[in-house]
Amino acid sequence: MAVLFLLMIDSAARAASPQVTGVRLGVYAAKTRIVLDLTGTIEFSSFSLPNPWRVVVDLSEVTWSPGVKRPPHGGLVTTMRFGLFKPGTSRVVLDTVGPVQVTKAFVLPPSKSNQAYRLVIDLTRTTREAFMMGYRKPVEAAPEIVSPAIPAPRPKPQNRNEKKLVMIDPGHGGVDPGAMSRSGVWEKHIVLSFAQELRSQLLATGKFRVEMTRDGDVFIRLRDRIAASRKAGADLFISVHADSIGNRKVRGTSVYTLSENASDKEAATLATKENKSDVIAGVDLNDQSDEVVNILIDLAQRETMNESAVFAKVLVDKLAEHRRMLRNTHRFAGFAVLKAPDVPSVLVELGYLSNREDERMLRSPGQRGQMARSIVDAIGEYFGRQQANYRR
Repeated sequence: MAVLFLLMIDSAARAASPQVTGVRLGVYAAKTRIVLDLTGTIEFSSFSLPNPWRVVVDLSEVTWSPGVKRPPHGGLVTTMRFGLFKPGTSRVVLDTVGPVQVTKAFVLPPSKSNQAYRLVIDLTRTTREAFMMGYRKPVEAAPEIVSPAIPAPRPKPQNRNEKKLVMIDPGHGGVDPGAMSRSGVWEKHIVLSFAQELRSQLLATGKFRVEMTRDGDVFIRLRDRIAASRKAGADLFISVHADSIGNRKVRGTSVYTLSENASDKEAATLATKENKSDVIAGVDLNDQSDEVVNILIDLAQRETMNESAVFAKVLVDKLAEHRRMLRNTHRFAGFAVLKAPDVPSVLVELGYLSNREDERMLRSPGQRGQMARSIVDAIGEYFGRQQANYRR
């Protein structure tokens, strides 16, 4: 049941993005109310999604006060997330206990007692039958990085002396923050900092071209990460993550490659969690055609999977020289982001944000630099072996 509420912003407010300075939640007998305090007025719209039940509120782009870290929950709301969805649009995603409806949504101007603008959203329960009767799929434009159309074969290099292109994929971003460290730092920021360091070191060698699926705090769909890699003609795809788990004693780095049969229960659990990124960001997944999905999960790509495994072996050996590694370091599972049929791909879990030692390591520029150097060395050795085999 899509609901649309629009407020036209005046020319003064367009000069700078308003900031969300506070997020509050109130539970009443018949409703749950969410209030965002803002420094300026906004445009906004809302819609609801089933499977799982969510309410999505899109805003004209805003910034978020550093004090707004741990969003509230309660009543009809089990989880709340917020962040940049795409340039020009910020998003709030409310996971709910079941089907709900937005009964009121409005902005209050500043008053004598409250100098902030306030976006108010009221949610009430509804039945599944009533929800589905009124449900209309939201019309959402894809993020601007690439079109989600069926990906064409990646372009082939004109000559074999051309520099290899490495696509770095910082996980999560924007409204999908990923895991949170024990001190309150989000995974999306940790992995972006690491990816930027890795890019700098790769470019400094003069041997590689480098692109990134995101270079800011913005959400990118999983399939668009794959499509960006293929569109660019990447020779190698490296997705970077930093997980968090219940056992705070577990620490270490691990490397994953694609397989529909997970190497162990932990790998399967991690893949399931990472594959929910689009759901977390409030994306309606029902618009993916079977043809696109079949292309992305076609496991006839044996040569690509074998190359991914070759690089993973080299990468594990290089990382192990300077970094504590997780047991059974090279693992495999059905990660959606690794399913490009013609680009060797790995997912690197840098460490566990739930472990204090790993968090300190990942927040240290010097430690991140050392780990990035290990990955650069692995990339150089991997492509060097390829070149040697070609000359034979």
